[in-house]
Amino acid sequence: MSHTTDELAGVVDLFGALTADELREALSELAFKRGESVDDEALTAEIERALADYHLVEIDRDGDRLLVAGPAAFPAVPEHGPDLPHIMDVPDRDLDREAVGEAVADRLREESRTVAAAGETDRAERLLDVSYDLEAWAPVGVADVRETLDRAFESPGTDCAERTN
Repeated sequence: MSHTTDELAGVVDLFGALTADELREALSELAFKRGESVDDEALTAEIERALADYHLVEIDRDGDRLLVAGPAAFPAVPEHGPDLPHIMDVPDRDLDREAVGEAVADRLREESRTVAAAGETDRAERLLDVSYDLEAWAPVGVADVRETLDRAFESPGTDCAERTN
């Protein structure tokens, strides 16, 4: 059973936030309803891709690692998805959108420094898009991320620390 990253975000969005195990359980329930099997390895790869592309973001809340539909996602609820909240026993999780946004901004800043230092222009272009998505998604500002990413286009392979001195 294969899902798009937006469908993964749609499942998570039904609940507000899920642990990775809860998301796996939800996707197993959907597979069962469709008469399909679940490939755990493929599912893990789909979740990792969604995290890498900011369709899902992972936050720490009271020691739990929670997945939240991310700023780059257009959550799409898959077939039978609306049944999941009636099937699964998942606790209510109220999230502070600003705190989630700041956690995502911190991750984006760190990744942007790495990408800029390596001169990875393809990834830098993607992260530029994510920076705008993030500002629309949460009350955070990440203009500094765009400035950092600009370095990836100026001089690939140049260390960012050298460029700022």
